[in-house]
Amino acid sequence: MNGKPEIHQQINRLRRILEYHNHRYHVLNSPEISDAEYDRLYRQLLDLEGLHPELVTPDSPTQRVGAEPQSGFSKVYHEVPMLSLGNAFSEAELQEFHRRVTSLAGTDDIEYVTELKIDGLAVSLTYENGILTRGATRGNGTEGEDVTSNLKTVRSIPLRLTGIPPSRLEVRGEAYLPLPAFRIMNESRADTGQDSFANPRNAAAGTLRQLDPKVAASRPLAFFAYSAVIDDAKSDITSQWDLLAFLMDCGFLVNPDRKLHRDIKGVTKYCRDWEKQRGTLPYEIDGVVVKVNSLAQQKKIGAVSREPRWAIAYKFQAATAITRLLEIRINVGRTGALIPYAVLDPVQLGGVTIKSATLHNEEDVRRKDIREGDTVVIKRAGDVIPQVVGPVLKKGTVRNDPFVYPERCPVCDAEVQKEDDGAFTYCLNRNCPAQRFESLKHFVSLEAMDIAGLGPQTLEKMLEMKIVTSPADLFSLTSEQILLLPGFKEKSASNLLESLEKSKSRDFPHILFALGIRHVGEVTARLLADAFRSIDNIKNAPREEIMAVPGIGPETADSINGFFRIRENLLQLDQLRKHGLRFELSGERKVPENNLPLEGKTVVITGTLDGYTRQEAKDAVAILGGKVSSSVSSKTDFLLVGANPGSKLAKARELRIGIIDANELERMMGKALK
Repeated sequence: MNGKPEIHQQINRLRRILEYHNHRYHVLNSPEISDAEYDRLYRQLLDLEGLHPELVTPDSPTQRVGAEPQSGFSKVYHEVPMLSLGNAFSEAELQEFHRRVTSLAGTDDIEYVTELKIDGLAVSLTYENGILTRGATRGNGTEGEDVTSNLKTVRSIPLRLTGIPPSRLEVRGEAYLPLPAFRIMNESRADTGQDSFANPRNAAAGTLRQLDPKVAASRPLAFFAYSAVIDDAKSDITSQWDLLAFLMDCGFLVNPDRKLHRDIKGVTKYCRDWEKQRGTLPYEIDGVVVKVNSLAQQKKIGAVSREPRWAIAYKFQAATAITRLLEIRINVGRTGALIPYAVLDPVQLGGVTIKSATLHNEEDVRRKDIREGDTVVIKRAGDVIPQVVGPVLKKGTVRNDPFVYPERCPVCDAEVQKEDDGAFTYCLNRNCPAQRFESLKHFVSLEAMDIAGLGPQTLEKMLEMKIVTSPADLFSLTSEQILLLPGFKEKSASNLLESLEKSKSRDFPHILFALGIRHVGEVTARLLADAFRSIDNIKNAPREEIMAVPGIGPETADSINGFFRIRENLLQLDQLRKHGLRFELSGERKVPENNLPLEGKTVVITGTLDGYTRQEAKDAVAILGGKVSSSVSSKTDFLLVGANPGSKLAKARELRIGIIDANELERMMGKALK
């Protein structure tokens, strides 16, 4: 290997440090350094490898996403077949498995190891002299596909083994998608009109078959190791339990809920317990894998066809059921979204009676072609939330007409507006009874009208007692009414009245934000106020004029226009005016400069930003000329990072994408608004 010895040593040292901290973070879940420090070390390595490309090796931490998109996947032959498991669907079948094992082993002295059966994709990882050289799918057990580049993006898979590994080691395990990541991915796909993945297993399989490793890297797969094929003799590994310990020593993540049992009774209890607890895990399981612990006994018991006789999968009760969809109804959510749900003929699923299930959004109903009266398959997503998978159609089935979304709000009969992507339809009336509580909570918040003394419990009680039904009613409150509320005395009632009176002096941008117009955050409200100077000018402005304000796109412009078409909203504005709220702007106008710092740039946001809600951050990026995207890719220019960032930060580091925080965003805003 060429290069100066001191540079070579420095690069190797950085790699070892980064590998150590990557293992601490992704496998042991016990980080020792901050993300910022990891980022600094990673960039040092990137810079050195950039100056000395001849020193780049396949196991470098910088090479997790280093491959170009592929045209297809080559075939991989498994020298030792990846066997499938037989199934046991009851405790009686588990006992029958035990009887066969003891008969074939010639002894009743059998230890078992149980491991949770992750609902993912079986893969094989080949290491030569401790370096990952190939990753493959199970395929048909004898022949799979080479997906090395995609498996390298999985952070819990080591690129270089720790300790003193054999010269050749094949590790087998399960690649899976954690449930939180699966839900976020499906929500994002639904919001952009894409088909949702049916389950985490399908999502994991689709990820591993991505031709572009950068797409795979954007989906945070994880990996549990459970077996290995070792070329070199390892006399100290005599059992499955020893093998799992060896895999951990090599740097792999092994399922922490594994257990060693002295007899079949312990196995049965383990299976029974986990069938009840399966919904508590951050990943899906569909059963328990039971293995004879002794490797010598495994060899003696042997295999038949493609199944080992010394192992079995105890399968849990089906996570799906079939029933009749009686009716499709609409629930109006706190943001005004019209969310469909299914009323079902009650059915038992996983020990729970299911009477209704989510349909997610209008696009979900249309894509799956779900109709009232259909026989449907339902499942419990993550064994928690029931959802309709789709209809069961037979030849000659007579079906009802497709479901038609309401043209007006089913709660308040106000006008509704459909998003451009067709995923959601919204009620535009902020005084809709279904939205009242959230509207009031937003109206009195610190960033809006800043009315002290009105917490969520007080607002809920006011609505329950019908003392208040809209924001304008707050300014008509009397001391006598307030004293009827729990926890209020003369002093606290007086303080609340003073706070309400003080809030009337809030400036126009804060009042405009308090109205809760969808897509109008604090920054957008300030820009609208600066551009139009009064609520009447905004109300009368055509769509094109609103869109001429920097940072305001067609979706926000439509939402603003729609708000002022609702009679109830206009009545509310009149009442607020009568109470003395100011709907005009005084003082100097501030306008963005032409040379915007994020002009033409794509920005992804992750974490909680100090001083900004997520919508406000999006507004700020748009005002500065940028476009917000939901996922990090090679086309991303900046990652806007807050507290507790997700996997997007690691992805941005790998792609060498610029990273900014709330302070930098605020600095840009201060420069752009003059």
